[in-house]
Amino acid sequence: MSHGLLVTLHLLAALAFAGTVFFEVVMLAGVRRHLPQETMRAVERAIGNRATAVMPWVLLVLYAAGFGLAWQYRAALAQPLASSFGLLLGLKILLALSVFGHFATAMVWRRRGVLGGTRSRRLHLSVFAHVLTIVLLAKAMFYLQW
Repeated sequence: MSHGLLVTLHLLAALAFAGTVFFEVVMLAGVRRHLPQETMRAVERAIGNRATAVMPWVLLVLYAAGFGLAWQYRAALAQPLASSFGLLLGLKILLALSVFGHFATAMVWRRRGVLGGTRSRRLHLSVFAHVLTIVLLAKAMFYLQW
């Protein structure tokens, strides 16, 4: 698959994933205090059900395209300490793997019925921090050099 197509698929899927996380962490937090608790629970449950249906596909595209891109940079990844690009890409990949672990944990907790309240908010905040860092690393890979 061509580099341009991989980048486009990766960016579109990253936009969908990061946008969803941003919406859940930033937007819903502001709405939460303006709605009754029971209404908010129903909204969060509906959003969670939709996300459970859509996000696996988004993540499949995101990680498949990311793997294809990483393969193209395998020489830099073979010696990540030899260049700033390799180091930043390696860090980005580690954070992306951590996000995947968060997502898998959320799915297991959701199936077990223990994903709610404080646990869900902490998980979302952690993923949000990871995603912000990944975006910054993605830009820094091409602009920072030492």
